[in-house]
Amino acid sequence: MTLRVGLTGGVASGKSTVSAILAELGAVVVDADLLAREVVAGGTPGLAAVVEAFGPSLLTADGALDRAAMGTLVFSDAVARARLEAIVHPLVHEQMGALEADAGEGSIVVHDIPLLAEGGRADTFDAVVVVDCPREMQVARMLTERGWTPEDAEARIAAQASREDRLAIATHVIPNVGSLDELRDRVVAVFADLRAQADGFDPRRDRR
Repeated sequence: MTLRVGLTGGVASGKSTVSAILAELGAVVVDADLLAREVVAGGTPGLAAVVEAFGPSLLTADGALDRAAMGTLVFSDAVARARLEAIVHPLVHEQMGALEADAGEGSIVVHDIPLLAEGGRADTFDAVVVVDCPREMQVARMLTERGWTPEDAEARIAAQASREDRLAIATHVIPNVGSLDELRDRVVAVFADLRAQADGFDPRRDRR
């Protein structure tokens, strides 16, 4: 049977790095962020729905979604964010299901979902891996690695679930507070646990 794993973490936690390591180890990674971009690409029904909801001012000159402008809007307006999610999330979930169906028997399928805690879907997975680091480390990384302002960094963190809420849904926690080698060692250990769980998977348990 396929083992379904939810992977999440706060902004600048290192989740993308963990996702890449899991893929190197043999997991089938389904990237929700990538799918979220694809379902609102130019010419898609998703983009048409976004324009209908928010107006054409969020389009670039060539008709693509102005992601920077969209991000500024939704991360400062909870109502707008909910409207966008109501459009994008169902489309993303549909694509996720299709990719998972294509995975081979016995695969470990990792769904990379930044907003897993917010979406209330943690219990649909056989395991949930949370990449964790302190809030001050998140802010420092956004300032130094992404060039954001402190205000932008704090707003982005505030728009996500709290650290405590993410940890509450975790079956596995990967701290990312040290070197890349230390992080890789932790990911390898968690993957070994997931592999063991997949090998002993009980098909009678209702995962849904």
